[in-house]
Amino acid sequence: MPSQRLSPELVTLPQGWIPALVRGAKCRCPRCGAAALFRKWLKPVDRCGHCKQDWSLQQADDFPAYIGIFVVGHLLAPVVIAMISGGMSAWLTLAILLPVSIAMLLAMLQPTKGAVIAFLWWHGIGAFKQERRAPEDQP
Repeated sequence: MPSQRLSPELVTLPQGWIPALVRGAKCRCPRCGAAALFRKWLKPVDRCGHCKQDWSLQQADDFPAYIGIFVVGHLLAPVVIAMISGGMSAWLTLAILLPVSIAMLLAMLQPTKGAVIAFLWWHGIGAFKQERRAPEDQP
């Protein structure tokens, strides 16, 4: 029988969805922040090594790639316009920007997937169960 995940009282849950996204973007477990989220480049671990959260339930699918294409395209569009309007040929612009855009997309794909998984977990989307720590009673 697989080990059960640690209860929220034993794990430092993020205070909000933005800290959860930051943990995911750092490729750490969004729930505890203590263990790695990925076992391979884009393959999440089945279970967190620390809090035992089941990450095999995630369904990020192609959304991280869409985000990456959107961001890289918007960052490089002004550069393309400046290069072509500055007199550089379209072929030279393509020869320079194609490898740059591929490198940028590959560099941001894993952090983007981690952030998407964290977003899904935090909001309880798909097979994830939304969990929050009960607020401490303050006098």
